[in-house]
Amino acid sequence: MNVYVVGGAVRDALLGRPVSDRDWVVVGETPASMLAQGFLQVGKDFPVFLHPQTREEYALARTERKSGHGYTGFTCHASPEVTLEEDLLRRDLTINAIARATDGTLIDPYGGQADIAARIFRHVSPAFAEDPVRILRIARFAARFPDFAVAPETLALMQQMVAAGEIDHLVPERVWQELSRGLMESSPSRMIRVLRDCNALPRILPEVDRLFGIPQPKQHHPEIDTGEHVLMVIDAAAASAQPLAVRWACLLHDLGKGCTPEDILPHHYGHEARSERLAREVSARLKAPSDCRDLAEMVAREHGTLGQFVILRPETIVKILERCDAQRRPERFVLMLQAAACDYLGRGGNRPPQWPPADGWRLALNAFRQIDAGAIARACNDKSRIPERIHAERVAAVRRLREPAHTPERDAQP
Repeated sequence: MNVYVVGGAVRDALLGRPVSDRDWVVVGETPASMLAQGFLQVGKDFPVFLHPQTREEYALARTERKSGHGYTGFTCHASPEVTLEEDLLRRDLTINAIARATDGTLIDPYGGQADIAARIFRHVSPAFAEDPVRILRIARFAARFPDFAVAPETLALMQQMVAAGEIDHLVPERVWQELSRGLMESSPSRMIRVLRDCNALPRILPEVDRLFGIPQPKQHHPEIDTGEHVLMVIDAAAASAQPLAVRWACLLHDLGKGCTPEDILPHHYGHEARSERLAREVSARLKAPSDCRDLAEMVAREHGTLGQFVILRPETIVKILERCDAQRRPERFVLMLQAAACDYLGRGGNRPPQWPPADGWRLALNAFRQIDAGAIARACNDKSRIPERIHAERVAAVRRLREPAHTPERDAQP
């Protein structure tokens, strides 16, 4: 067979990045000939086959024709007459339209190697405009390859696609898939910037787009602009290798600042409650997984108070722990602390490398969870007072942390 490795495997090899899997294009074959050679057909809309030994995907060379709106409105044509160059022409970016033959020869009809050298994202052909998912893919690639820039003509085409309403046909599941993958890249802020540059962010995440240009108090936020702060926070989450739920919470934690009354700016009194509501609405609209949704709501609601640990009363600390279900879900509470630390680090100016309240909250969480609620319930004659007794014991345990013998530095020693 005439087979070629294509797409990301070739691109990443040229960039010196690790190659995790490979996609193959087969030229000159038919479904019948592939099946006769032991391949297993898995593609529904076009012929894709699994290799009988390696289980890698082999797709017949094909062309595509736009037949409807969105990213599913395509008619595919695969036949032995379709050339490799025709197959590569339908791909999104020149850097993804390079093939490598089994002898190592590179086939690069659209200048992908030159664009890799110049660090440019450039569309292969005007057919790029037929698939709105490609807007999200370029934004995601920008987060993965932060030293690449979008070619001016490609950015203009993306803007035209948004203006034509193509992006409005994307289903929430596909939007979430691309956004979540972009958030897990090394520079997620670049995904948001590219979406803003092509005017797609107001269509996909208008709540985030509204944050740009909204001022914050300079003494707490030297970067001032709320949108810029959020981008710094998600990059801080990436730098500390946080899981997706934390990164999603970081992206949504300040949404309420986008609808602060203008007469009280740059202050944002009560923005946490607004942020919680908006985080819930955005997560529902994009059908985010429940762990991402729940953590985003918690972080939005609590992040303004978490940083004030040293001045909070033990009663308030326990109420926060109880409100966050920290007894049953301590791991989620720790994730919230990690998001709060990213919020602290994602600001302008010089700051200590660690969020100051972190040790205090972890000690409080540990003391809170050490209280044996079952033992208290068994010893309580008046069953109606069990919740009150448990709460009081938890408050007493946290209060003891404030005694001189229980400083975070002392308790942290082995």
